Amino acid sequence: MLFQEKTVLITGGSRGIGKAIAIRLAKEGANIAIASKTAEPNPKLEGTIYTAAEEIGAAGPGKVLPLQADIRFEESIRTLVDTTVRTFGGIDILINNASAINLASTEQTEPKRFDLMHGINVRGAFFMSHACIPFLKKAANPHILNLSPPINLDPHWFSKHLAYTMSKYGMSMIILGLSEELKPFRIAANALWPKTTIATAAVKNLLGGDFLMQRSRIPDIVAEAAFYILQKPSFETTGNFFIDEDVLREQGVTDFSKYAVNPDQKLMRDLFL
Repeated sequence: MLFQEKTVLITGGSRGIGKAIAIRLAKEGANIAIASKTAEPNPKLEGTIYTAAEEIGAAGPGKVLPLQADIRFEESIRTLVDTTVRTFGGIDILINNASAINLASTEQTEPKRFDLMHGINVRGAFFMSHACIPFLKKAANPHILNLSPPINLDPHWFSKHLAYTMSKYGMSMIILGLSEELKPFRIAANALWPKTTIATAAVKNLLGGDFLMQRSRIPDIVAEAAFYILQKPSFETTGNFFIDEDVLREQGVTDFSKYAVNPDQKLMRDLFL
């Protein structure tokens, strides 16, 4: 098994892309620590860290550690990382997946929404990386993977949802910086983004409801791409902004129909592409 004895820490791991990545790596023997705020059932959100842990644990032989955490706060991050290290002995892979989204114009963006997006997307990803670096330095093939888009400074991507764009590009800037900063320690820092919209709670509840869900792909396509990226040698694969479909094409995949929620519907291209 390719990830046997590896420890993977995933933020936002209770549903969607985070859970799909966790299940995919668990199948390959990884120990998984999933962090999420959702510990109690919510009618608008699928599952909790505990139900997700059951699914992940059933997928493979590795151990699963569900941890309630809010990565906006240093104490929460510190507890999350320390508990993971104490349980599994180290951290080999960090996946900064947790993210907040609000596609509002500047006039319609409230301070609390701005702070939530920047607190989770930028600050959270930065300080999660900060806390994990000492342990990644000790790993054999360490990776940081952010779920964030390629940076494109075309004003088009800023004009409709400036605050959100700033926050996601902030996550991508972390990759630009860490990929260079961490080269001496052979720690890879890469980003991954989907070619089309992915059927997640954000798409269902905030962006387009069932109409957009039917024109999306399931999170498994992103998970499969992450699976291939995280196998790559960390000392030579860093600073990349991967697109899920491109990663799979490199592996010889040409038929993506199995990832479509509804193969009869035309797929919707994702934001920032």
